[in-house]
Amino acid sequence: MADSPGLMRRLTAVVAALALVGVALPAGAAPSGPPIRIGSTLALTGPLAPTALIHKIAGEIYVEQLNRGNGLLGRPVEWVLFDDQSKPDLTRSLYEKLITVDKVDLIMGPYATSGILAAMGVAQRYQKMIIHHSFGMPHLATYEMHFPVAPFGPEPQKTVPGMVFDGLATTKTPPKTVTIVTSKFPSAQYQSNGAREVAEKRGLKVLLYLEYEFGTRDWGSIAARVKDANADFLWVGALGLDGNQLLEALKKLDYSPPRHFHLFPAPGPMITAPEARLALSNTFFEEHPPFTNDPATARLVALFKEGATKAGLPYTAVDTQAAGSFAAWQVLEAAIAATKSLDDKVLAQWLRKNRVDTVEGKLRFDGPNNYGDDLSKMRQVQDGKWLVVWPREFAAPGARINLP
Repeated sequence: MADSPGLMRRLTAVVAALALVGVALPAGAAPSGPPIRIGSTLALTGPLAPTALIHKIAGEIYVEQLNRGNGLLGRPVEWVLFDDQSKPDLTRSLYEKLITVDKVDLIMGPYATSGILAAMGVAQRYQKMIIHHSFGMPHLATYEMHFPVAPFGPEPQKTVPGMVFDGLATTKTPPKTVTIVTSKFPSAQYQSNGAREVAEKRGLKVLLYLEYEFGTRDWGSIAARVKDANADFLWVGALGLDGNQLLEALKKLDYSPPRHFHLFPAPGPMITAPEARLALSNTFFEEHPPFTNDPATARLVALFKEGATKAGLPYTAVDTQAAGSFAAWQVLEAAIAATKSLDDKVLAQWLRKNRVDTVEGKLRFDGPNNYGDDLSKMRQVQDGKWLVVWPREFAAPGARINLP
């Protein structure tokens, strides 16, 4: 793992957190022998850095927990981590280095669709298995040894908006008109374009479909067009702070969308913004029952909260991003434990034939492009918290979709 004083302080904090919450670690001798080296990159700088830091903290916690137990195959685990600076070209070069120069035993994917595609090309060239946690465009990934733990299913451009519109249809005043505004970031654009098609097939009138450049800073003209359309429902193909910035621009125009959904928002900033009241979003995990009913999952939530607080993160709850990282490590650990092997092809063969229990639910990799079921849920900002409100069987106790 990249060496820095800040990292060592966080690792020390994680060790203290493990002791503090009394994690039940596997019985047996401490890991020994040469470490199993797992290589990856994350966008620790650049526009994707705020979210990638979540994955870094979650990964550090999981590796530290492994090493406080039996490691993997009785050996300690070393995470060799580099900063890809949010650049797919650099990501590609770094994975080449990890495999050919650093000679890591296994690799794990970076954060975000564009980086994962870059890393996947390298993995395919060297026939390395790659598990990854945040990929939203299944049709682009045909490599048989890639394993996605972002459980969108094989057609998220249909199933994610379908789930959202299913939930809205149960409310007293289902929307009849829709405005769709989306980043051109690949996965957000892909799913938002699907939302337009799903809405039209369901008889909803799309009053405005607008795409903007990834990293845009000029929201005034976009907000003006959203206000002029004045649809019943606003879908934002948001990435990070996009949703907050659009809502702030709308507020300056004295306009509040009656209902609004944000695909991949920054959860902390959105939950604290007054204009984001009752915002809806996509998720795979929130830190409330039924997701936290499993004691092991509840322990991971506690560990992340401790580690995120020590690292100074403004939002310390576990949601889709941290849960995705935990799930990726759980999938890797399960495959190694079951096969007692570090051979990429052996591990991949086992994963294609077996389901794995994770914090996100039971994952399988035997569907198109190695995707299993779509496990998407819809959450909403209610009383200063993100709560799952749809489907009903995953809703927080007593929670339902609350609309103005």
